[in-house]
Amino acid sequence: MKPPARDLPTLISQALLTVSKNPTQHGKWTASLERTLHQLGCRDSLTPSLVARVIDPYLLHHPSLSLGFFNWAAQQPNFSHSSTSYNCVLKSLANSRHFNSLEKVFKEAKARNVCVDGSVYRHFIVSLVKLKRSHEGYMALSEVCDVGGDVCNLVLGGLVSEGRVESAQKVFDEMLVRGVRFNTLGFGLFMWRYSKKAEISRVLGVLDRVRGGGSGFDGSIVAVLIVHGLCEVDRISEAYSLLEELRNRDCKPDFIAYRIVAEAYRSNGPGCIFEVQMTLKKKRKLGVAPRASDYRDFILALLSDNFIYEAKVLGHLLIEGNFPVEDDVLDALVRSVSRVDPCSAMLFFKFMVGKEQAPNLQTLSSLCRNLCKHGKIDDLLEVQQILSSKDYFTNPERYNVMFSSLCEAGKVREAYSILQEMRKKGLVPDISFYNILMEALCSEDLIRPAKKLWDEMFACGIFGNLQTYNILLKKFAEVGQVDDAQGLYDHMLQKGIMPNAITYTSLLEGLCQELKFEAAIQFFYKAADQDVTIARTIVPRLVLLLCKAGHFLSASQLLCSNCHLRHKESHVILLNYFADAKEFQIAINHLRQVMAVSPALLQDISTEIFALLSSSSNPEPILQLLREMQQSELTSTDENWRRFCGQMLKWVPGESQPLLPV
Repeated sequence: MKPPARDLPTLISQALLTVSKNPTQHGKWTASLERTLHQLGCRDSLTPSLVARVIDPYLLHHPSLSLGFFNWAAQQPNFSHSSTSYNCVLKSLANSRHFNSLEKVFKEAKARNVCVDGSVYRHFIVSLVKLKRSHEGYMALSEVCDVGGDVCNLVLGGLVSEGRVESAQKVFDEMLVRGVRFNTLGFGLFMWRYSKKAEISRVLGVLDRVRGGGSGFDGSIVAVLIVHGLCEVDRISEAYSLLEELRNRDCKPDFIAYRIVAEAYRSNGPGCIFEVQMTLKKKRKLGVAPRASDYRDFILALLSDNFIYEAKVLGHLLIEGNFPVEDDVLDALVRSVSRVDPCSAMLFFKFMVGKEQAPNLQTLSSLCRNLCKHGKIDDLLEVQQILSSKDYFTNPERYNVMFSSLCEAGKVREAYSILQEMRKKGLVPDISFYNILMEALCSEDLIRPAKKLWDEMFACGIFGNLQTYNILLKKFAEVGQVDDAQGLYDHMLQKGIMPNAITYTSLLEGLCQELKFEAAIQFFYKAADQDVTIARTIVPRLVLLLCKAGHFLSASQLLCSNCHLRHKESHVILLNYFADAKEFQIAINHLRQVMAVSPALLQDISTEIFALLSSSSNPEPILQLLREMQQSELTSTDENWRRFCGQMLKWVPGESQPLLPV
C-alpha cells in the first residue's frame, strides 16, 4: 500500500538522511540511496512539486543529497523538472560551497528558460566575485532586475580589483542612474583605481555625484583610498591639495591619509622635507583620529569577500603608521594573507606579537601551514623562536600546531627539541606527537633515529597504537627490512593490537619485494583468518604483486581457493594479465574452476571483462579472451549481453576497425 501523497516528502527525506548517515556513504550520493528510493516505490508519484517539497525544507542543508535526488528524479521515465524544483535545488546548492554544481545546474536552468529566483542569482553572483570571476558576475547581473545594492557594490569592487575598468565604469554609471546606494567596499575600491588616472576635477565630480544621490560609505576610509591611489602613481602634490577638498565634502581625512602623503614626500628624498613638515603640520591641525572599529569592519568585509590584496594593502598602511588595529583583524589578516603572500603575513604576525597579542590556534595553524606550502622554512623557524621568547607555548594544543608544522617541513631535530621542552615543563606528549614525528623521520628515510624514537617512547611509558606500528612497519617493508617488519607485527599481536589492511598490505609488499611470494600468500591467509573484510580489501594488491612477478598460477590458486570472497576485480586483474601474455588456455582453466565453485561470480567476472574494452588501450587480447570464453561457454547467461558480445566478437583481433557492434 502506497503512503498518502502528503506524507511522501517526509518519508523520502527521512529515508535518504538515514542511509546517508552510514559512514560508508561519505556524504555522497551513492547507489544505495537510489536503491532506497526504488524500494520506497515513489517513482510513479514523482512531480516537480514533490521534489521541491523533499528538498525544501528537509534536504536544504544537505546539498549532496539535494542534488543527487534532483538528478535521480530527472532520470525517471516521463519526468521533467520545472522552475519549482530547479529553484529549490539551486537554493540548497547556493547555501553551500558546492559552486561547481551550482554553476552547472544554474546554466542548465537558464538553457531551459527556467525563471531563476532572485535570491539564487544573488548567491551565484557573490560566488563568482569571490572566485575572481567578476566579469561573469557582471554578465549575470544584467539578467536580473534587482539583486540588491550590496551585490552591485560587490560586483563593482570585484571588477576594479581584477582590472576590468571599463566594465566597472558601466556598473558604476548604471548604479548612479538607478539610484543604487554605494557602500564603502564598492565605491572605495572604485575610487582607489579611478583616482590613479583621472584628473582631480573629475575625481571630485564623481564624489559630488555620489554624495548628491545619497550614500552609505565611510568618508574617511574612501579619502584614504583615493589619496593612496594618487600617491601610488606619484601624484603626491595633487594628493596633498585634494586633502582640503575631501574635508570640505565630509570625507574627512584622518591621520592615516595625512601620513600616506607625508611618507610619499619623504620617499622622494631630502629635497621634499618642507612638504613633509607642511603635511604633518596640517595633520595635527585638521586630521582626525582613525576609528579602529570602522577599519575593522572594512578589512573584515574585504577578507570575507576574498579581496585579500586590498585588505593587505590597507593593513600595511595601518601597521606602518603604528595605528590601532583590533586583535581579530590581525588574526584574520595573518590567516588570509599567508595563503598568497607569506612575507606580508609575517609582518602582520610580528606586529601582532609586538603589541603583546597572541595568535589564536587557527591563525597559528594557517600561518605555519602556508609557510610550509610556500617553502618559507626559515620564517617557520622564526615563528617558533618569536613565540617561544614570548612564553606562548603553555599547553599541548599550542605545541602540537608548531610541532606538526616542523615535522611537515622536515625539521625533525627542531621537532624533537619540542618533545624535550614539553617534558621539562611537565607537559607529557601523548602518542599523537610521537606518531607525527615517526612519520616525518620515516619520510626522510631516517630509519635509525626512528628506531631510537621507538625505544625512547616505550621507555617514557608511551605505548604505541596501531598507527605507530603501521608507520614503522611500512617503512621497514619499504626498505627491505622484512624481518624487522615481521618482528614488529608479532610485537603488536603480543600487545593485543589488531592489524588492519594497511598492516597486511605493507607486509605483503615487503615480502613480494624480497621475492618471498609463498610467505606472502601464507601471510594473506593469516589476514583472512582474522577478518574476511580485511582479506577482501588486500587480495587485489596481492594478486597484482604476484602477476607483476609472473606468478600467474599462484595467483590463480589463491583466488580459486577463496572464491567465497567474491572479489571479481581481483579475478579481472589476473585474467587481464593472462590475456596480455596470450595464456588463454590457463585463463579458461581458471574460469572453469571459478564456475565449479560459484557460477554467479563467473557471471560477474565475465561482465567486468567485457567492460574493460571501453578503457583498454590494447583491446585485442581482451577480445580474444572473450572469444575463448564464449567458445567454452564461460560467459554471462544474460541474453542481451550474449547477443552484444557475439556481435563484438565478429571482429577479428588485430584489425584496425573501430570496436563497435555490427
